[in-house]
Amino acid sequence: MVTVSIQSAAAVVPGAGATPRASGEWARHWRYSGLPGLDLLRARYVRHSFPRHAHDGYVVCAVTSGIEEVGLQQGTVRAGHGGIIMINPEVAHTARAGAPEGWAYATLYPSSEVVAEIAGETTALRGTAGFEETVAEDPHVGHLITEIHRAAEAGNALAADSLLRMAVARLLRRYGGPLPLRTPRSAGARTAARARTVLEERMADPPSLEKLAQELGTSPFALLRAFRTAYGMPPHTWLTDARVRRARRLLEAGSAPAEAAVAVGFTDQPHLNRHFTRIVGVPPGAYRKERSA
Repeated sequence: MVTVSIQSAAAVVPGAGATPRASGEWARHWRYSGLPGLDLLRARYVRHSFPRHAHDGYVVCAVTSGIEEVGLQQGTVRAGHGGIIMINPEVAHTARAGAPEGWAYATLYPSSEVVAEIAGETTALRGTAGFEETVAEDPHVGHLITEIHRAAEAGNALAADSLLRMAVARLLRRYGGPLPLRTPRSAGARTAARARTVLEERMADPPSLEKLAQELGTSPFALLRAFRTAYGMPPHTWLTDARVRRARRLLEAGSAPAEAAVAVGFTDQPHLNRHFTRIVGVPPGAYRKERSA
């Protein structure tokens, strides 16, 4: 286990629009029109834990108080005040409190296009740029990240965009490197990729593991092992995450939560609410509201 820092910090005050939660928790997951290709999250969690999931883009968060514990395939990392956590696209992970008081953080979710643009302007990295380290102690970047949030909340696009580029460029120069190619090479990886395609195409009515394995000419346990190796989680966990990702896009396009729930294969809106809140950190209604304001 890697521990960055376990220092305490002053309590973080919720920003405007933060959604109150139980046990003193609060969260705001939003998008600022002045920063295209970026989602923002400020939150404090105590009991909430994020199940295994992945993101289309990158995750960069600055822990501002308490301790966050992130579970990856290769082990668990912890970050306290001053700690930065960096996660590349499609990397499966969990997140939860690493101390009784929970943790507070400011998070950036830059798209692959945003990171590629900054990498192209400021580094000599070839291929797809990413982070070679998951956790680091870098209070300066932590300060930049919190200032990005403040600038965005104040509607200061010039400051927010400038600080975003400075923060990502510094992280890429210090901790960056080219990401490995994701081309499936082994037979198992190719089978897992085919299974993923089937689940994406039949998201609302997926086959059982046994039927899926039959369609792909393999056994259920062989498919289970191959899928977990390729994507860091079993097919049913990946499917729940994929449904939430698609629901996010539908909500961003203006769909009501009940409509999005049916479209992605959840039985009803409460089913969507439960999984969406666990994975995204805020309820679907609050997520949609922040994108229609």
